[in-house]
Amino acid sequence: MQNLQNFRDYYEILGVPKDASNEEIKKNYRRLARQYHPDLNPGNKAAEEKFKDVNEAYEVLSDTAKRAQYDQFSRYWKQKGFAGNKQPPKAKAWGEKPGDRTNGNQVDPSQFANFEDFINQVVGVGSRQDTRNGNTAKTDPFRSPNSKVQYTVPKNPPKPARRDIEARLTLPLEKAYQGGNERIRLEDGRSLEVTMPPAMVTGQSIRLKNQGIGGGDLYLKITVEPHPLFKLEGANISCQVPVTPSEAVLGGSVEAPTLDGPVKMTIPPGVRSGQRFRLANKGYPTDNGKRGDQLVEIQIVTPKNISPEEKELYEKIRQIETFKPRTDLIS
Repeated sequence: MQNLQNFRDYYEILGVPKDASNEEIKKNYRRLARQYHPDLNPGNKAAEEKFKDVNEAYEVLSDTAKRAQYDQFSRYWKQKGFAGNKQPPKAKAWGEKPGDRTNGNQVDPSQFANFEDFINQVVGVGSRQDTRNGNTAKTDPFRSPNSKVQYTVPKNPPKPARRDIEARLTLPLEKAYQGGNERIRLEDGRSLEVTMPPAMVTGQSIRLKNQGIGGGDLYLKITVEPHPLFKLEGANISCQVPVTPSEAVLGGSVEAPTLDGPVKMTIPPGVRSGQRFRLANKGYPTDNGKRGDQLVEIQIVTPKNISPEEKELYEKIRQIETFKPRTDLIS
């Protein structure tokens, strides 16, 4: 009957096959060490224990001699086990060094009552007591495994340094004009509800206090999307309004869109395509509380499809009209 006696499969802990290269072992170790690092898992005891196991496994498997001894010990356990073997390891001879019993890469696992004795006395990893202050020292996974640096998990991990950050926010023109509440989601996963001021423009920044890193501020850099109807020209807004040939000839009242909704405007008879009219105080608000104008450009458009009755009337107009637009071209 075999007895595990605290045996740990270091290959399984690091998630690598037994013939894994040093590079594979190192790569998996770094990934797992970061995943279970105490600084990233404050107060998580399970993660801390996993972190210790990963660190112990790497210290053995990253060293060629220790790995060979561990492989030999593993084979012995599978063949003979430790059932009933409760004898402590033999005492070291005078002047004998910790590695002398291994005879190179050879080791006699039967000398050890369990896996813990084997690791602590032959390979020399695991917890080490610091005789000066009684603290248990642990190796830091982001240092070389040969570096004997004491690692202490702080009770209260230090807060990150205060730093301002910047995020970009793209808004439609209507929202930038009106302002109001807007819910945004940051790249770090946070969701914030922000009260936007009215009349925002591209390049403007909005400061959100204490929403950065470590109590810093978050600056939202505003971009206003191009609009299919309106174009900002400083504090003025321009747009095009199509009219029919009869409206252009006869003039009259037409509807023009604005950011505040459609308004009625009067165009004179004989208006030209491209001619501009000004709607006072219908533009974009400015910092001084005033407002620009809206510039309405007339576009005369002709119908592609007309009814027989319309065609008949256009034929009559052509026969009786006196306007000759090409006279100067042929005179």
